[in-house]
Amino acid sequence: MNKAFDTSWQKHLENKDFKLKLLIGLSLLILLIPVLPTFFNYIEQRKGVVLNDLLLNQLPALNVSIPTFIIIWILVVFTLYRCVQNPAIFLLLLWSYLFLTASRTISLFFVPLDPPQQIIELKDPLSNLFYGSKFITKDLFFSGHTATLFTMYLCLQEKKDRLFLLAGSLMIAILVLIQHVHYTVDVVAAFLFSYLSFSLGKRVTRMRFS
Repeated sequence: MNKAFDTSWQKHLENKDFKLKLLIGLSLLILLIPVLPTFFNYIEQRKGVVLNDLLLNQLPALNVSIPTFIIIWILVVFTLYRCVQNPAIFLLLLWSYLFLTASRTISLFFVPLDPPQQIIELKDPLSNLFYGSKFITKDLFFSGHTATLFTMYLCLQEKKDRLFLLAGSLMIAILVLIQHVHYTVDVVAAFLFSYLSFSLGKRVTRMRFS
């Protein structure tokens, strides 16, 4: 195992403040995962509003599930690799993602939408961990895929890494529109909520917990 890797994590874990933030963040994430499928099943049963989306009306609906999830999981694995190399990035991403998930849960609860009429099922077996076995169509405002990748972009440090994630998040934003699984406003809002969540995550990681 790389000695620098050992030293970096060992040094951070010897810091009580870092360790406390890490334990609290991981505990919240573990508690959150089993709750999400129940929440998504709840919003799926609600009656929502169908939006008249001028951009979607001009786009033919195409099934781009395969390229969508190839891009997503390449970027996720790449970002996790960077997190393993740099504990500070991992902690920042952990808390940013927690705030992102909380904000998305709140926005989904208060903004009930029905899916676009030409929606095509977006299939990804790994997403069942959060959504359950059923394809959820009403998790619309805002786009979780776009927001997660853009949050990863914000958390990375190296310029090349950031450009890689930025390009990927923009590509996913386009692909979810092509597949009509989101409205345009869902995708635009994803970038705004991502930045807000990142800002809150950065604030938490800079606070003193001990």
